[in-house]
Amino acid sequence: MNLVIDVGNTLLKLAVFNNEVPELKKKCLHEDFLDALTEVSEQFPDITHCMVSSVGRLTAQHLQELQQQFSVFELSHTTKLPFKNLYGTPETLGVDRIALASAAAKQYPVRNVLVIDAGSCITYDFLSEKNEYLGGAISPGIAMRYNAMHTFTEKLPLLDADTPKKLVGDTTATSMHSGVVFGVLFEINGFIDAYSEKYADLTVILTGGDAHFLRDSLKNDIFANSNFLLEGLNYILELNKD
Repeated sequence: MNLVIDVGNTLLKLAVFNNEVPELKKKCLHEDFLDALTEVSEQFPDITHCMVSSVGRLTAQHLQELQQQFSVFELSHTTKLPFKNLYGTPETLGVDRIALASAAAKQYPVRNVLVIDAGSCITYDFLSEKNEYLGGAISPGIAMRYNAMHTFTEKLPLLDADTPKKLVGDTTATSMHSGVVFGVLFEINGFIDAYSEKYADLTVILTGGDAHFLRDSLKNDIFANSNFLLEGLNYILELNKD
């Protein structure tokens, strides 16, 4: 069995895979990681290998604890990958984006795939039908846009995300909701349209923490998969076990 860990800026996500089947998915704060790891280890004593993807911080203590229990792989641009990486600066490519491209290579071979990860930032990652990773785009996520308007102005309030009822906001709050949410939707739909014009038979995957918030409002045909990154990590782990 495999344990994959996605270390984000705020939360860690742990998932246990039996071959390709996810048996458990768990989230925790950084300070609760060791307790979560103990629970997972006790529940699944047959775990032998672990893949760690860290865009946040993983302490030396946490890593040491993992290495004492499992054969541990840390994902980087030097890890054996299931696609050809044509990114201009591969050493700067985020490990989360590597995992997403790997899931695309596994699940949609010989297809043009655009993976949209709606999280702290919104990332767009494109894998061609030739199994070549070409790159994509990065823009601010929903929460970041609300925070930016509050932080960099004198009077705009800090709001929680909310689906706007109409396009034309008639208060400051509804105008902000319209600007953020419709702005993100127009951006995503625009990217999908532009990629579709350039690349035939485009498959679009939507994942990330805000995917559920956006999915039903997007006009384009997409596949929503909240486990896409974790599935990619498991696939990379399987490739590197030998």
